[in-house]
Amino acid sequence: MRRAVTRSFLAVRDHLSGEAAPGLVLMAAAALALIVANSPLGDAYQHALHARIGPLGLQHWINDGLMAVFFLFVGLEVKREVVAGDLSTPAARRLPVIAAAAGMILPALVYVGVTRGDPAYLRGWAIPAATDIAFAIGVLALLGPRVPASLKLFLTTVAIVDDIGAVAIIALAYTSGLNGHALAATAVLLVLLWLLNRRGVRALWPYALLALLLWAAVLKSGVHATVAGVVAAMFVPLGDRDDDDDCPLTRLEHGLSPWVSYAILPVFAFANAGVALGDASFWAPLALAVALGLFLGKQIGVFGAMRGAVALGWAEKPEGAGWAQLYGVALLAGIGFTMSLFIGGLAFADPLLIEEVKIGVLAGSLLSALAGYAVLRIAAR
Repeated sequence: MRRAVTRSFLAVRDHLSGEAAPGLVLMAAAALALIVANSPLGDAYQHALHARIGPLGLQHWINDGLMAVFFLFVGLEVKREVVAGDLSTPAARRLPVIAAAAGMILPALVYVGVTRGDPAYLRGWAIPAATDIAFAIGVLALLGPRVPASLKLFLTTVAIVDDIGAVAIIALAYTSGLNGHALAATAVLLVLLWLLNRRGVRALWPYALLALLLWAAVLKSGVHATVAGVVAAMFVPLGDRDDDDDCPLTRLEHGLSPWVSYAILPVFAFANAGVALGDASFWAPLALAVALGLFLGKQIGVFGAMRGAVALGWAEKPEGAGWAQLYGVALLAGIGFTMSLFIGGLAFADPLLIEEVKIGVLAGSLLSALAGYAVLRIAAR
């Protein structure tokens, strides 16, 4: 008995110290938000989120400020992968790009189909289009050696391409009322960042200072402030060698990683996942459209694109992975949690619609996580 308890403790310790940890922390924060929102503390929770701190409310500081740091981290990851990583060659990025593109289009089509193109809901078409990389990789990591490393790499790459698409959608579809003076200031700051990069400046503080000013300018411009994070990341220098751990991009990425995983994303989840379950119904058209877009649209789009690309000879399957495992990964791509909640907050202002979005995101992500885990657990290697 004691030996069994020791083994269980060691297994939990390994999970918490590995790649599963960020996903588990994110799940815990979301669960806590649901508990608090449906407890006697629910009113205090909502009041605290709307409390003003300076020019913005607390929730806006989280969604526009802290999440800009998250998008900076995403931008650093994207640049590294495109320049020197798993997206650096056409052959390497072909299958993930095809799968990610289809995995964004199909959920949007399912969403529009379920809502029957109702103009009241149309702004939310992008909500089920993105994959939550921390949540999905966390579920995958719980399976340990049952899943080949190539699948984890594939899912990560699909999620990164997904993030690129989500940032483009946020910049193009959720921008209004542009401010010319703020855009001019943004252009000047981008030139200064470019000059720092061209001169090979390796100190991080000049990039950090200009990135902060860029965030303020983009916030005033009408473009969503989080886009500033991704744009700033593009100018942070990457070393000439893959193993250059002292280059500015690698140092910044390593420095931000624990803060993003264990502070920023959990705080965002706690501030955005709290929904009073009695206020909205899962069967409401918006909630159902989001849930089905994530659960059905993602798996059909990602898995269908993989089968088609391989059958047509456009790409090869990840090494050591069978079709059942690839179907499990396609299911996990339906975990849209962080990005879906984020886009939902941009798409709608009506509190009831936002609550319906949250219910749809939580339901679709949970179904995708459970189904993906079950398929991967029983699938033959």
